[in-house]
Amino acid sequence: MNKQVNVTISLSTILTILLIGAGAYALWILRGLVLLVLTAVVIASAIEPGVIAFRRLRIPRVLAVSLMYILVFGTLFGIIYFFFPPILNDTENFLSIIPQYLNTLNLPGGVLNGTPFGTPSGAHQSQSIFQTLFAFQSAFSVGTSAGAFRLISTFFGGVFSLFIVVVLSFYFAIQETGVEDFLRLVTPSRFETYVIDLWHRAQVKIGQWMQGQLLLSLIGAVIIYLGLLIIGVPDALLLAVFTGIAELIPIFGSFIAGFPAVIIAYSAGGVPLALIVAGLFIIVNQFEGNLIHPLVVKKVVGVPPLLVLLAIIAGGDLAGFLGVVLAVPLAAVVREALGDYDRRKRRLASPEKP
Repeated sequence: MNKQVNVTISLSTILTILLIGAGAYALWILRGLVLLVLTAVVIASAIEPGVIAFRRLRIPRVLAVSLMYILVFGTLFGIIYFFFPPILNDTENFLSIIPQYLNTLNLPGGVLNGTPFGTPSGAHQSQSIFQTLFAFQSAFSVGTSAGAFRLISTFFGGVFSLFIVVVLSFYFAIQETGVEDFLRLVTPSRFETYVIDLWHRAQVKIGQWMQGQLLLSLIGAVIIYLGLLIIGVPDALLLAVFTGIAELIPIFGSFIAGFPAVIIAYSAGGVPLALIVAGLFIIVNQFEGNLIHPLVVKKVVGVPPLLVLLAIIAGGDLAGFLGVVLAVPLAAVVREALGDYDRRKRRLASPEKP
C-alpha cells in the first residue's frame, strides 16, 4: 500500500530561506569589508587592557586609546625600520652566493659539462631554481627602511584598508561599550545576551593566550640573545628581537626565527658558525616545547597550540594577513561555543536529580 506524503512549505519559510541566501551572498560580496570590520573589532579588544591600565592613572579614555595606538604602531614601525635592513642585506649576500655554490656541487648524477644534475631536464630545473633565487635577491635588495609604512599597509591590503582598520578600531575603542554595541547591532535580539557573554569569555581566553605567548617569547628571546652573544654572531640583539616576535607563532616560531640567524651566521663565519646557530635554535625549540610551553602556556591558557596553528594556517590561506590576525580570536570563540554546546548536551543527557 502506497502512502502519499504531502509536504507544505509556508510563504514565510520560503522568504526566510531567500533572506538567508541573500544575506550570505551579500556577506560574500562584501567579505573584504567584513574582514576589515572584524579586524577592527579584534584590535579594539586587544588594546583594551592597556587602555584600562592608562585609565587607572586618571587619563581620559580618548587620550588613553591614542597613547596605545602610538605605542603599538610606533613599535611595529620601529621594528620594521631598524631591524629589516641589516637582515635583508645579509640575505641578499647569501642569495647571491647560492647559484655559484650549487654550480660547484658534486650532486648525484654529476654536474657534467656545465649541465647541472647531468640531464637536460635537470638543467631546466636548476635554471628555474636560479631564476627564483635571483628573483628573491632582487626583492630583498629593495630599501626596506624607506618603505616601512608601505610594508605595514601592504599587510592590511593597502593604505586605504589600513586607514579603515585604524579608524574603525579607534572608534570602537574610544567608546567603553563600542564592541558590545557593534555585537548588539549585528546579532538577533534572542541571541544578544549569549553572544556578548561568549565574546567576553573569548576575550579573556585571548588575553591569557597572548600573555602566555609573550612570556614564552621573552624567555626565548633572552636565551637566543645570550647564546648568539656567546657564539659571536653579529646583530645578536636584533635577532633576539625577531625571535621574540616569531615566537608568537605556535610550534614553528623558533624555526622561522632561526632562518635569518643562520643566514647572518653563514655570512659572518661560514658553514661551521651557521651549523652552530642552527643547533642553538633546535635546542631552544626543544626546551620550549617540552618544558616551558606545557608549564606556562598550556596550563594557564588551555588553548591547544595545534588548534592555534591550524587556525592561523586556515586564516592565512583564506584571507591572507587579515585572516592570520582573526585566526586566534575566532578559534577562541569557536572553542568557547563548542564548550557551551558540550555542557548543554551533557546537562540534557544526564537525568535530573530529585
